[in-house]
Amino acid sequence: MTASAEVSMIHPLGPNTVEDWLAAEQPDDGSRLELIWGYLHMTPPPGGPHQFVTFRLAVVLNEALRVAARSDLTVLPGVGVRISTPFRTGVIPDISVVTGGFEHTSFSPENVVLAVEIWSPGNTREERDTKIAAFASARVPYLWIVELPVGRPVKFEGYTLGESGYRQEVYAADGETVKAPSPVPVLVDTAQLR
Repeated sequence: MTASAEVSMIHPLGPNTVEDWLAAEQPDDGSRLELIWGYLHMTPPPGGPHQFVTFRLAVVLNEALRVAARSDLTVLPGVGVRISTPFRTGVIPDISVVTGGFEHTSFSPENVVLAVEIWSPGNTREERDTKIAAFASARVPYLWIVELPVGRPVKFEGYTLGESGYRQEVYAADGETVKAPSPVPVLVDTAQLR
């Protein structure tokens, strides 16, 4: 399965730049302000299940980096990534694994080696597709998607960047453990995400 990285050029760019996004005041309530094709988008604060999964995956990733002695990589939840200045896009992945230090307020896509997105029922299909395409166009090597459907098992998908977009390497449903694509060996137990 390949997620396309093509950005539709028929979509008009909005008036806001990456610099505007970086200068904008972030909401006090935990909502996230992202920039998609020049338009500012506000998403509500992540709920308890979303934050639980974010925490669990950040701990798993941090431990995997420690075991692999990769002190050059850092796990950061909820930081801004300046995807593209020409396409006026800046997003806030739920988790990023970055290289080159963590003393920044936002990160260049060249410094992001893994992005993790946790989809809740409120995330639209368009939002999902746009963010996946943005990560691919920015050449982020690894992408994890976790879906939290209400009343159904957690779904985990792990992708590796190929020539024409992301290629799905693993899929797991509730209760399965998989070796996730990552800059270091890491096992994800989906039973631990609920």
